[in-house]
Amino acid sequence: MIGERLVEEMTDAERARAQRVESVLPALHAAAAEADRTATFPASHIGLLREAGLLGLVVPERFGGLGGTLRDLAAATFTMGTACPSTALAYFFHNTSASRGLLPLEAIEAGLFDAAEVPVVRAFAEKVLTRMAEGVWLANFASESVKTEGANITIATTARKVSGGWILNGEKSFGCATGVADYYLTSAKLEGYDTAQGLATFFVPREATGVSVRAPWDGLGMRATANNGIRLVDVFIPDAEALTVPGAFTKMLTMSRGSFVGNQLAIAAVYTGCAQRVYDEVLRATTTKTFADTGAPIASSPVHQVLFGEMTRDLETAYLWLRYQLAVETAEVPFKPKQEIFTQWRLGKGAVTEACFRVALGALKAGGTSAASMEGTAGRALRDLAMGLVMTFPAERGMLEVARIVTEAKANELFATAPEQANVPAEVGR
Repeated sequence: MIGERLVEEMTDAERARAQRVESVLPALHAAAAEADRTATFPASHIGLLREAGLLGLVVPERFGGLGGTLRDLAAATFTMGTACPSTALAYFFHNTSASRGLLPLEAIEAGLFDAAEVPVVRAFAEKVLTRMAEGVWLANFASESVKTEGANITIATTARKVSGGWILNGEKSFGCATGVADYYLTSAKLEGYDTAQGLATFFVPREATGVSVRAPWDGLGMRATANNGIRLVDVFIPDAEALTVPGAFTKMLTMSRGSFVGNQLAIAAVYTGCAQRVYDEVLRATTTKTFADTGAPIASSPVHQVLFGEMTRDLETAYLWLRYQLAVETAEVPFKPKQEIFTQWRLGKGAVTEACFRVALGALKAGGTSAASMEGTAGRALRDLAMGLVMTFPAERGMLEVARIVTEAKANELFATAPEQANVPAEVGR
């Protein structure tokens, strides 16, 4: 199994799910070059993934899904990344929607909602999961073009209460599957709230009145993800299609073991799969092609030996970060506190994406001018992996946030309260 290159010691059930992923690879690979050239998500991929049952990969079996975990998702996005990184990325974002069902249910079990809130939260959470299991493609739209210094994602889209539902207005920039997904799972802030307590989630039908696609996104890489984004102008969403309980979003996040909604490492697995593919391709090419004068493989030259040494080191760096992060986020008995897991991932994501980009850069050098084409494996990989350097937050921001966390924690130790003194005679203490 290709996925076992990342996710080690798979169970029989995990291998069975991984086999479903491998069954779609020929079609993904065959469409990749044209999809990149035209910057178009292949519409046929939706039916392909639906028929394979993969739209419900991480949905529990009791809701009709395959019962996979973060291990399965990481293996799937890694595997798809070796064939078509754009499809793998769009698929990743569909699967992040499951957190909007799983985490609220965990929050209910933890007693974070009162008796009146529980039925509303449960109904919405189960709707997310059952729809995914039924083969509904969900595009998870949170990011917007509005930016603030204090947050990676700032929500400006508004939700105003009206009779029987809500009116949404705003613009969403990044989330994949624009014009492709059946529903846009959309975050918005409730009218009258200025904090995360007012964040709400809505099922927005693709064809709903007032929903339109933004101008085409002419991306450097990951061009076939349908990342155009959407505009919402007075879009009406019924109450039954919304989770608007104040504080529900923040309570949900407290249940995540990792950063944000706890599945972010699977996005870095996409880039690692892409890096593995370009590494394998250039290794094959340079070990089978020979120098005309000596007959020695091109890969045996000193320059290529240095390049392959560097690429191997960088690829292994990506694997080490991902495997360890996967271990701490999926261990049955947690062995690291959430803050440490969060801090580690802030460093890890940047380390993985930069290491993967260096692999593609090495492959470009090793392949020479003959491999430096827009549609070639090295050219596409270099462009696709460049996108990992800027997605959500760059490595530099992760390092700054981690530095602040660890230095402030150490500084706070200077102001710790003194321990209580034992009851000893005053003259003994002198």
